Amino acid sequence: MVRLDRSFLGLGSNEGDPLRRIESALSELPERGVPVVRVSSFYRTEPVGGLPQGWYVNAVAEVGFEGEPMELLRVCQSIESLHGRKRAERNAPRTLDLDILLLGNRVLDSPELTIPHPRFRERRFVLVPLVEIAPHLEDPVSGLTMRELLSRCPDRSAVLPLSSAGPISAAL
Repeated sequence: MVRLDRSFLGLGSNEGDPLRRIESALSELPERGVPVVRVSSFYRTEPVGGLPQGWYVNAVAEVGFEGEPMELLRVCQSIESLHGRKRAERNAPRTLDLDILLLGNRVLDSPELTIPHPRFRERRFVLVPLVEIAPHLEDPVSGLTMRELLSRCPDRSAVLPLSSAGPISAAL
């Protein structure tokens, strides 16, 4: 069994009740052996990828996980399935998305799983909450901190703290 320090998951939803789904997923992780250490603020985020869809709610959680990366992937996918996640085309609307962003300084590239997440450096909706809870954390591939990655991120989509985005129903 491998201890993976400073591991981070991205959480997102834009179908049903996104805020409640993310809160539920955060409570289900510890029940499946993935303790939640801390969670960023929740953000209202503009969809990326060009498909017409509603805005998302996104957050990042630091988790304490001891085990193999594929075990964590199975936990994430089982929680997604519990919330009705259907794997359609990339960037499609979703009830719940749990992405493994970083597992300590581990680097993995397999057909089933790539760590760090292959597109996290290009997504403000991931980097903004990551910077909130771990600004000095280094990307094990580039050596840059999360703050540095955010400053270089080409994505200019809106990422708004949910508390300042107005009522949740109006924000989505």
